[in-house]
Amino acid sequence: MRWLALLLVGLVWLPFAAAAQAPLPASLVADSVSIQGNDVLVAQGNVEIFHNGRRLRASRLVYDGKTERLQITGPIILTDETGTVVLADQADLASDLSEGILTGARLVLDRQLQLAASEIMRIGGRYTVLGRSVASSCKVCAGDPTPLWEIRARRIIHDEAGRQIYFDNAQLRFGGLPVAWLPRLRMPDPTLSRATGFLYPTVRSSSDLGTGLRVPYFIVLGPSRDLTLAPFLSSKDGRTLDLRYRQAFQTGWLELAGAVSRDRIRPGETRGYLTGSAAFDLPRGFLLNLSGIMVSDPSYLLDYDISSEDRLEGRAEITRTRRNEYIAARLINVNSIREGDINSRLPSVISDLTWERRFRPAVIGGAGGLRLQMHGHLRSSTGTSDSDGDGISDGRDTTRVSLRGDWRRDMVFGPGILGAAMAEARADTFDIRQDSAVATSPSRISAGVGVELRWPLVRQTAGGASQVVEPVVQLVWADAGSDTVPNEDSVLAEFDEGNLFAVDRLPGADAVEDGARANVGLTFTHIAPSGVTAALAFGRVFRSKDPGSFSAASGLDGTSSDWLAAFRIAAAPGLSLTNRVVFDDDFSLTKGEMRLDLARDRISLATSYVWILADAAEGRDQDVSEVLLDGKLQIDPAWSARVTTRYDFATDKTAEAGLTMEWKNECLKVDLSLSRRFTSSTTVQPTTDVALSVELLGFGGATRPGPSRACRG
Repeated sequence: MRWLALLLVGLVWLPFAAAAQAPLPASLVADSVSIQGNDVLVAQGNVEIFHNGRRLRASRLVYDGKTERLQITGPIILTDETGTVVLADQADLASDLSEGILTGARLVLDRQLQLAASEIMRIGGRYTVLGRSVASSCKVCAGDPTPLWEIRARRIIHDEAGRQIYFDNAQLRFGGLPVAWLPRLRMPDPTLSRATGFLYPTVRSSSDLGTGLRVPYFIVLGPSRDLTLAPFLSSKDGRTLDLRYRQAFQTGWLELAGAVSRDRIRPGETRGYLTGSAAFDLPRGFLLNLSGIMVSDPSYLLDYDISSEDRLEGRAEITRTRRNEYIAARLINVNSIREGDINSRLPSVISDLTWERRFRPAVIGGAGGLRLQMHGHLRSSTGTSDSDGDGISDGRDTTRVSLRGDWRRDMVFGPGILGAAMAEARADTFDIRQDSAVATSPSRISAGVGVELRWPLVRQTAGGASQVVEPVVQLVWADAGSDTVPNEDSVLAEFDEGNLFAVDRLPGADAVEDGARANVGLTFTHIAPSGVTAALAFGRVFRSKDPGSFSAASGLDGTSSDWLAAFRIAAAPGLSLTNRVVFDDDFSLTKGEMRLDLARDRISLATSYVWILADAAEGRDQDVSEVLLDGKLQIDPAWSARVTTRYDFATDKTAEAGLTMEWKNECLKVDLSLSRRFTSSTTVQPTTDVALSVELLGFGGATRPGPSRACRG
């Protein structure tokens, strides 16, 4: 019995341990154990040794007490606490398994990377030295013994403590053919995710920049800091140095990224960008968020495929959110690189301070809210007239203080009818400067009251589905006040199922929805036991007079709004269709959006279509009609493809298109991407980009391996 053999070994070993005045060097289990003389122990059959987290399995073991050496006959399997596995035919090891020689051996790291050699030496319990060795993470088949890639070296050293692999006189081969030679090479082992050294390069070809190579170098500055430098050299005299710095703190994190470039696109100019973001926990539950970006010229971000943003923000924000309270203070700087924008005439510095509190009034019941907000925005221009005809003075600066209160109480009465009473009141005072057409300090007091009736009708179908039909009528009266305030933040109003039943649908504070109106609608919900759900909302707004505060493209202008229809269907698992349309009495479309989302095991799809009517009030001189597609297909366990495109039906042109192919198995990952930007302006031209990256899996822990190849024959 194996447990009896273990007990016997312990009893026999005790005198040796007492004589040395040391604890047992190891625990041993075997089918049979014998003692030869006074110093030699022989264990045979299913031998196992446990010591300091290491485990050794073999068929025969001989221990010499005088030399404290183990002579082991294989097949041998040695596993340590990190998951490293050594396979060998024969071994001569120290009694604590920390050093020795193994012949006919292979070293397997993290069940990924294999290092094979005719002989392996263990040194000091830390280093494993392999002579005339081969390293690969590829599966080798009997019918095809050549791995997809391998590194042959005169010597390989694995540092277990440092989790590094050192190659001497290394040769990289693909399919058995040598492609690169390096006298010295250091790579992280599969258990290490952060180590100073080169990252895998990327080959990129651009119609503007030419063909080039990007080689990132990662530098560990400490346990909480690192720096990545990535030079990029291209055939059209392009020279770029990318950088990224990251640091973690006890209460937050910081990241900086940027690049410096010289190229033919702007000859003789040094181009670049710098962006940063950070987040920190502050005392008393507050959060601090910082972000910002600077760029040398308007086309740099698009030329180097960094971002399509054309109005750049720098933001500092402090927030705190509690159950019934919200506090936010933010300072924003805006710099536009959009063609046609003049920064001096745009609000470049924006500040906000908001305090909001929810409560339950003891006397009247229901739920109430109170919000205090201070807002200001500045333009760098000092002009007091409107030279560009946009309705806003070139240098108008505005400061506003607003106090708003709201209340709502829900009730149930009659045959299941839900009723509600609501009220809102707001006081605003403005300080408007550098605008000759506006009083310097307009003030306004506005208020609104309303009642709402809902009658949910519920039925259960024969198949077990629940259906709810709910007609809704909401009557609202509001007075916007007497003083006229220039409207800057309430121009782009949306009309959807989220604000169909709202006292005020304007998004900002400069304008207030005025007059008496009736918000009428119908909702329908279907929930099936199979997981299929459907929701429909249909409605319209009727007014006593035209408030004149909505644009034609919003669908809310006039004494009666356009019709709103929205529905959503979701079928488990991972399929949903959403559609929202706003149309007039003649069924002419004002706004429309349709979105299809599909997420399955092998395919994912996100596609949408958007239609928006042209409206000069919203800065849009032509209709918007675009379709966007983002789809990914897992062709087989190794191959996947992703397609992205944006097509503009108004101009009958493709705006953007991209294709990415990825192939990954147990030892190699290849990414190939092709993208084309078709749009052009005075600052950017249509460009085509091709990028290729190849990653040898098994080094470092950043990318997990894919499926293993199947052996045939």
